[in-house]
Amino acid sequence: MKTIMDYNRRKFISFLGKASIGIVAVPPFLVSCGNTTTPSKSEKISDEYLAKLKEVTLKAIQPSDADDLLLSEGLNYHTIVKWGDKISDVDAFGFNNDFTCFLPFDEKNPKDGLLWVNHEYVNPLFVSDFNHREFENPIAHRTKEQVDKEMYNVGGSIVRIKEVDGKWEIVKNDPHNRRITAQTPIKLNWDTPIKGASTVIGTNSNCSGGITPWNTFITCEENYDGFFGETEYDENNKATHRPSRSGWENFYEYPPEHYGWVVEVNPKDGTAQKHVALGRFAHECCTLYELKDKRVVAYTGDDKNSEHLYKFISSKPGSLKEGTLYVADTVNGKWLSLDWETQAVLKEKFKNQTEVLVRAREAAKLVGATELNRPEDIEIDPVTGNIFVTLTNNKDKGDYHGSILKIEETEGAFDALTFKASTYIAGGEENGFSCPDNLAFDLSGNLWMTSDMSGSSMNREDKPYMPFKNNSLFVIPRSGKDAGKVIRVASAPKDAELTGPWFSPDGKTLFLSVQHPGEQTEDIKNPTSKWPFDADNIPKSAVVAIKGDLIEKMNRLNEIEV
Repeated sequence: MKTIMDYNRRKFISFLGKASIGIVAVPPFLVSCGNTTTPSKSEKISDEYLAKLKEVTLKAIQPSDADDLLLSEGLNYHTIVKWGDKISDVDAFGFNNDFTCFLPFDEKNPKDGLLWVNHEYVNPLFVSDFNHREFENPIAHRTKEQVDKEMYNVGGSIVRIKEVDGKWEIVKNDPHNRRITAQTPIKLNWDTPIKGASTVIGTNSNCSGGITPWNTFITCEENYDGFFGETEYDENNKATHRPSRSGWENFYEYPPEHYGWVVEVNPKDGTAQKHVALGRFAHECCTLYELKDKRVVAYTGDDKNSEHLYKFISSKPGSLKEGTLYVADTVNGKWLSLDWETQAVLKEKFKNQTEVLVRAREAAKLVGATELNRPEDIEIDPVTGNIFVTLTNNKDKGDYHGSILKIEETEGAFDALTFKASTYIAGGEENGFSCPDNLAFDLSGNLWMTSDMSGSSMNREDKPYMPFKNNSLFVIPRSGKDAGKVIRVASAPKDAELTGPWFSPDGKTLFLSVQHPGEQTEDIKNPTSKWPFDADNIPKSAVVAIKGDLIEKMNRLNEIEV
C-alpha cells in the first residue's frame, strides 16, 4: 500500500504542475474578475505573521459518519444564511443551496459584497409537506399549492453580506437582496423563439456556475427533466414527452425546452437571460475565460452518465451569443464543431442551428464526441492554465469512484481546436476519497475538492463507499512536505454534501454550502440529520464561512515554502 500511495502522490504532483517559487502567476482575467474560485489577491503581511503561519500544521481528519460539520485543526466556521432565513421583508432564502460566489462592491474592500447562491432542487417532505411514500401514485395526489411552494424554493438568492468583527452576516433588506425562482420571467438570448417563446418562466435545477468578465453571475440548470420532464425522439424523429418526477407540468404547461441552459443574472437588478448558444443539457457548471481580444471561451459539462464536455468560443468581444459551440473528442484531442451550416451530419438530422442547440446531446453523439463519466465541475489552474474537469462516476460502466480529467489546450491557447487529455484515476480507497465533484484553487495553486457520494449509498455495507463515510472537503497541496497528498479537512453532516467552494478575494474566507443534510429522512419527526441544530430539529441546508489560520496558511503556502 505504501508503494501505491507514494506513486499516486508523485502522479498528483505531476498532474497539478509544480508551482514556481514566489507568487503564483495568476492569469490577468482570473485576477481581475475572480471568474473561477481562485481568490484575486493577497495583502502583504509581516515576516512575524508569516512565521506564525509556517508553524500551523495541516492535519487530516479521519472519515466520519457523525452528524456534524467537522473541520481540521486551525479551521472554524460560522453560518451565514440557511434555508428559510429572511433576506428581506418579502423574500426568504431558498432550499438546497449549492454553488456560491462572491462579488465585492469595491476591489479594495474584500469584506463587503454580494453573495450569489444556487438552490438546486427541493425535498417536498420539508418544503411542501408532501410525503410521496404515503401514496401508490404520488403524482395524482399533488396540489398546485404544494408545487408553488416548491417553485419558490429553487433558483437562486442574491444577498449582500459584510464581514463584521470577523463574522460574515447578511445586510437585511439591502436593495440588492432578492430571489430568482422557478416563476421569474427570463429572456432567451437568441433571435429565434423556442417553443413559441422568447421569454420563458423561471429557472430550476441550478447546480454550479461562475462570474462573467463583466461581473454578472452565471448559474447552470442541471437536472431540469426532474421538474417538467423531457422531450424524447425516436429513430423516426418523432417526439414524445417523458414525465417528470415532480409533476410540475401537470399544473404549469412550461415546455422542457425552456430549461437546461446556462443562465446569466445581473446582480444589480436581478434581470436574467438564458444563453442558448451554449447548448441545452444538464449543465453542472460554466467556466469562462476572456481572451486578449475580449472574446470569451466557456467550458461546460453535461452531468449525466456517458455524456460530454463542451466549449463555446465567441466570435465577438463579450458575447455569449455569437460564436461556435464545440464538443470534446478526448480520444483524438479535438474540439468538434456543432455548427449546423458546416456539419452535414447535423443538417441531415436537424432543421436549423436552434434545433441543434436544443438537442445538443444528440448532436454531440452524431459528430463523434467522447462519452465521459459525468463531467461536473471545471476549473482553470491558475499556475499552468490547464483545465481540470471532475468526472464524478459512472456506475453503469463500473466506475464507482470517478476521476479527474486534465485538458491541455494546444500552445496554451483557450481558443485552440486541439488539445491533450489526460485522465488520472483519483477516486478509490488507495487515495482516500471517492466521487470528486466541485474544485477550487487558492492563491498558492493548491487544489481543493469536494466529494459527491449519494446519500442512498453512503455508510452502507452493501455499497462501495463505506471506507469514506460522509462526504468531505479535501485539499491537495502543491508544495511543501505534503505536496501531492490528498488531505481531508472537512466532513459533512449526515446525508449532506459540501458544495460550491469559493474563496473571498483576499483568500481569508472559504465560502461553502452544506447541502441536503437529512436527505434520507422518511419521517419528518425523526430526521436522519438535525444539523445545523436549530430548536425545531429540522435539518437545513446552509452557507457557511470557513476561516482560520489554516486557510491563510494554504493561501500563503508558496511564500512560506520559499
